[in-house]
Amino acid sequence: MALAPAFLEELRARTPLPGLIGRRVRLLRSGRQWRGNCPFHGEKTPSFYVYDDHYHCFGCGAHGDAISYVMQAEGQSFIEAVKSLAAEAGLAVPEEGPEAAAAARAAQDLFAVLERAGESFQRRLLLPEGAEARAYLTARGVTAETSRRFGLGYAPGRGALTADLARDGITPAQMIAAGLLRADEDGRAGREFFALRLIFPIRDRRGRIVSFGGRRLDDRESAAPKYLNGPETEIFAKRHTLYNLDRAAPAIRAGAEALVVEGYMDVIALDQAGFAGALAPLGTALGTEHLETLWRAAPVPLLCFDGDAAGARAALRAIMLALPLITPERSLEIVPLPPGEDPDTLIRRAGSAGFRDQALARRQTLMTALYALARGQFPATTPESRTAFLDALMAAADRIGHRALAAEYRRALRDRYYEEFRRPRGIPGRRAGPLPPPAPRLRPAPRPGDQARERVLLATLLHHPALALEVEEALLTLVLPPPLARLRAALLDAVHAAVMADGERGGDGQNSSPPLDSARLIDHLAEIGLGEAVGEARRAAPAFAAPGAPLAEVREGWWHFFGFSHRERLDEELAAATREFAASPSPRAERRLLALREAQNRLNAGEALPAENGGAGEE
Repeated sequence: MALAPAFLEELRARTPLPGLIGRRVRLLRSGRQWRGNCPFHGEKTPSFYVYDDHYHCFGCGAHGDAISYVMQAEGQSFIEAVKSLAAEAGLAVPEEGPEAAAAARAAQDLFAVLERAGESFQRRLLLPEGAEARAYLTARGVTAETSRRFGLGYAPGRGALTADLARDGITPAQMIAAGLLRADEDGRAGREFFALRLIFPIRDRRGRIVSFGGRRLDDRESAAPKYLNGPETEIFAKRHTLYNLDRAAPAIRAGAEALVVEGYMDVIALDQAGFAGALAPLGTALGTEHLETLWRAAPVPLLCFDGDAAGARAALRAIMLALPLITPERSLEIVPLPPGEDPDTLIRRAGSAGFRDQALARRQTLMTALYALARGQFPATTPESRTAFLDALMAAADRIGHRALAAEYRRALRDRYYEEFRRPRGIPGRRAGPLPPPAPRLRPAPRPGDQARERVLLATLLHHPALALEVEEALLTLVLPPPLARLRAALLDAVHAAVMADGERGGDGQNSSPPLDSARLIDHLAEIGLGEAVGEARRAAPAFAAPGAPLAEVREGWWHFFGFSHRERLDEELAAATREFAASPSPRAERRLLALREAQNRLNAGEALPAENGGAGEE
């Protein structure tokens, strides 16, 4: 049975080899690939290596892709292997029959057409008509050897390519199918897709040309786009294609860093400067399929977008897209560029060493970049804007699918936030430093909450500020209406400020009697205009949180109320408290752990909230 190459490429892309082979073979990391004992011949010393897109045994020579592995390991035929892998990948195998076979043959013909077109473009670049394109490449610092390595070419006036291919018997219909000719409304051949442009062949991971990109040679204002990619065809889909993947993937396996940039010339400049792992999406935003392709090549690829506002937006979009997909084994790093620079201009100005020093040496972890890029979206000059910024950070962390990793991100982002903002603010005699100018606002995703219970939680902390720092992370996950959100921010501000002031006076900030008591806290909040919000919260105060109540009972009650509406977060807090106590069994860590266990036990036993003062009884 003949199957379309595009379908087979999609099937291979959706079948991670380490996971497939790891079902039968114990694989261990070996650099950027995996290694184990070959399943096809007996051996004691591992010589079987698994890469992102193929496997190879240096002992017996076994070699192939996912389909080949299933055929060899399970004795299946080609179509049986395809069907079993497609079922796992959620793909429908194309119907058998004459039409499918004809489509597969046509797809193979497209590769031949595009290869011949690439030869034509390259030949035209070296003719007198390609002088302007050659001058452009020289001005951009591209050597003749680099041009040959990337197969760069030139598309002259319309009609030249059609004439060249006609001599090889290639018809206009084949050129339309390959994305080289535009079809008129009646389906007949129209104009050639590329004319008067520098041409960049686009190849699949096997090195076969699947389309072309073209760049205008002048930078004057024009209705025509500066860069133009060929249309999608039976063998070309932009969302599955990264420019230079065929050359970068082997280099990455050999130790080069996977470096994602924005355009063709950035890739070429980096490759010429010795950064052989450079890749780029094709004029589109980085997508989920691109990320999956990158992670098959490297566990932590680097994103290096232009050093301008558009580049910052692209980086933030990519981070938000990646968050649901990251795990402890795969993530991203961000390489910020100097303002106004892109990789190509930085390489030309500062050379390879300059790119390493001014870009790669400044790489940021995903968490650090997320904080910095999101920070630019908020003015942070008021409690409301600071709270919105923190809510946006917590919402971003909540996008992470891996629960333990999401909890770590929430903790790290919160700590970074307090490092920046929880300086003494609003307490008499204290002044905060200057804050950045206003910037466009990013709206955080909402999370559901029960406002009656939220008021109970805030009221408890108003009467017992000593508990605030202990429950702070959980408190910050609550989504509150604006008055209560302002109250939460100001409450935490005041408690942090008081603790810091106590530390400056020689206190340790660790005892159960805070330097800021309930009466002083409530007075301060009223003085800064939050008296109404304080009153609203205090009217919901439960009996267990009355002033003077034992702190141990208050702590248990707070977590019990929290757990009723946020059971999953209560479980996360308990897991974190268990780890904290195991690492450092302090009295404070023990108190927190015991309170969380008691709250969980009460919830597991079906114990209802007290009906009075905000309790809702059994649900």
